[in-house]
Amino acid sequence: MKSEKRHPMGRSKDEVLTTDEATRYLKISKPTYFKCIRVGKINAIKVGSGWRVLQTELNKFLKSGKGRSKGENDLA
Repeated sequence: MKSEKRHPMGRSKDEVLTTDEATRYLKISKPTYFKCIRVGKINAIKVGSGWRVLQTELNKFLKSGKGRSKGENDLA
């Protein structure tokens, strides 16, 4: 059984993901991912030449349904 790293306050450690890791996790394209960041649907930070995002931010994005608008199936 894999042991999970725990935060001192009892919460599980929040993992920082790169763009490639985040797009694989969300199963979306890079252009869609960058658009979500640009319009504020995903909170991420620019680090050097890349972007970093906390996995909990991606989970919030998925749970919120922010990827879809009324009557639309994409982010366009």
